[in-house]
Formats: sequence, C-alpha cells, structure tokens
Amino acid sequence: MAIPAALAILPLGLLFILSGLVVNLIQVAFYILVRPMSKNLYRRINKVVVELLWLELIWLIDWWAGVKVEVFAADSETFELMGKEHSLVICNHRSDIDWLVGWVLAQRSNCLGSTLAVMKKSLKFLPIIGWSMWFSDYVFVERSWAKDERTLKWGLERLEDFPRPFWLALFVEGTRFTHTKLSAARQYAISSDLPIPSNVLIPRTKGFVAAVTHIRSFVPAVYDITVAVPRDQPSPTMLRILSGQSSVVNLYIKRHTIQELPVTDAGIAQWCKDTFVAKDALLEQFFTTNTFGIQEYHNIGRPKKSLFVVITWSCLLLLGLVKFFQWSLLLSSWEGITSLLAFLVFITVIMHILIIFSQSERSDHVMVRSKCLNLKLFWFSWPVKFTKISISLIFCYKANFI
Repeated sequence: MAIPAALAILPLGLLFILSGLVVNLIQVAFYILVRPMSKNLYRRINKVVVELLWLELIWLIDWWAGVKVEVFAADSETFELMGKEHSLVICNHRSDIDWLVGWVLAQRSNCLGSTLAVMKKSLKFLPIIGWSMWFSDYVFVERSWAKDERTLKWGLERLEDFPRPFWLALFVEGTRFTHTKLSAARQYAISSDLPIPSNVLIPRTKGFVAAVTHIRSFVPAVYDITVAVPRDQPSPTMLRILSGQSSVVNLYIKRHTIQELPVTDAGIAQWCKDTFVAKDALLEQFFTTNTFGIQEYHNIGRPKKSLFVVITWSCLLLLGLVKFFQWSLLLSSWEGITSLLAFLVFITVIMHILIIFSQSERSDHVMVRSKCLNLKLFWFSWPVKFTKISISLIFCYKANFI
C-alpha cells in the first residue's frame, strides 16, 4: 500500500464507517416502521437515504481522485432513455471498480439509489456496504445453480412493482478479467469449438437467461455496456483512488429492446454469447485505434452533489465527535486515550480489509493469499507510524479543548 493511500484511509474510513452506520440505522428504522405498511413508500425513502452513502464513493472518483469517465452511446436514444426506464445492464468486467464506475453513470442518470445488482451472497454480510445493499433489494446468490435458481426467480420477480426506474446490473462473465482467466477461457473455447476471445471471458449464461425470462414482462430494455481503459492509462483500483491517482475509463453503451431477444432459453443464451463476441471485437478495435468507431460522445460532467454531501457529513460528524469527547472526557485519562487509539487502528484495519475483500472475491486463491500476507505486513507496520501521529494530534486536542 502506498503511503498516501495509507494516510488517507483513516479520515476517509472514519467518514465512511460512521456515516454508513447512521445510514444503516435509518434504513433499519424505515424497514421496521414503513415497509410493513407500504413497500413502495419504503423504497422511495430508501433511495434517498442510501444515496447519502453511495455519493461518498462517487465523490472519491469525481473529486478526490479525479477519475475521468468518458461515455459514448450507440445512438441518441440510448443516452436519452438511461434512467427513465427499468433496465437490465450487462457489462464486461475489466477492473476492480467497474461497479463504482457504473454507479457514476447511474448517478448522472438520477437512478443511483435504485441501482441494483446480482451479487455474491457473502457480500451482504459486509458492514455498511453489504447491509445497505440488502436493505436496497439487491439479489444475492451463492454461485450454485441448484440453490440460486429459486433465489434468483424470487429476487427478480419482487422487482415488478418497483416504484422508480431501476438498473439491474449483471456481470455475466462471473469474475474479473485477468490474463490467467483469459487463458483458461481460450482453452475452453478451443475444446468447445467456440469463438476464441481476446479481451473478454466467455459469459455464463444461466443467470442471464433466468433474468431475461423473469423480468421480460416489466423491463423494456437491456443496456450493453463495454468498459475499456486506454492502454496509456493505468487501470483504476480502489487503492489508486484512495491515493488520489487519476485515470480514464471509457464506456460504450448500446440499448436493446427486450423484444429483440429470443424467447427460448437456448436463443437467449446464444444472444448473450454473440453479444460478447461483438464486445470482444469492439474492444480489439478500441485498443488498436483508441476509439469505438462510430459513436456519440456525451459529457456527463462532474456534479457538485457528492461534494456537498461529503462536506455536510464531515461537518456533522466532526461536530458530533468534538461534543462527544467534551462530554465523555475520554481524553482525560490514559485509559481513554488507549481506547481511542485502539478504535482508530481498528477503523484503519477494517477499511483495509474491505478493500482487500472487494478485490479478492473476484480473484484466484493465490491472489487472496498474497493479499492476506499484505494485510499482515500492513498490520505490523502502519499502526506504529499511525500511533505516533495520533498521539501528537491527541495532545494538541487536549491542549486546546480540555
């Protein structure tokens, strides 16, 4: 971990975790008090509440790291209808933060709080993020079709009465693109007499077929998004973003009406495979010419809403912490100071674990072991440096406020 990222983790972690817990508590309250009486009203309220958390992550991309998201559409209708209709969104999985880039696009389309996804079941147990997703009707699966078929059907059909336009994201490749996984996909394609991919993995079609089958009656469109990072740009990661390091991500979006898709399961599966063959060719063109070809560029800007939300959260939490310290006299004893230091180290480590989890759940077991080793090294090295800084700050606080 780079030093700037490590130093940024504490203040950003405090902001995200404390504000996230507040959001989770609000979600619990409305889930208990409002949802039993009106599911639609609860969903409308939850859209606003959860955006107070998701906008902090949008702020990281837009204002902290300054990641530039370039959006190209196949036609004007595609861009005009985004966020105005229910839609199934499929996308290739190029980087660790494809989901976050998707949230940026959703925020610009005014449907950030109603953006959903089919996610791995273990993610719903992640503090803050996973809990918020669970309260927001995300669909969680176990990657075992025998178990997931019924879960997926139930999760998708309950979206029929969703009160606002939603995006349901589905990464049909099932995992993040790496050269190791590409090699395995190519070998499988050769053995199965399939088109050999160069820039995508072979899609897993069971989930896509089930999704189209169950939502066809109330979702009018499928949005096919192609994510590409120019070869002269570093691939964005959460650590790079926390370090304030910018990058460029290009998105190409094509809208398909649900009626365009075949009716049979085999036909839907083949449509998905054909779409990824076309996506592979599109990516090859992009990496060769640095363009998607015939396209319409749309400047999505950098709205100040996320900046306002982060400033507001920061002021409220800072005021609350100062009042808490003055009331509790936590800093008046060495026991209190030790407890505070332990809490701050805990926040730092939890943030690092969240980052590792978001990466490793899409990676192979060797990568997971490597990341766990990095976590151990981080645990033994950074708390010492961090503690020295924290003690200095605490003594400054005591000198000025107590």
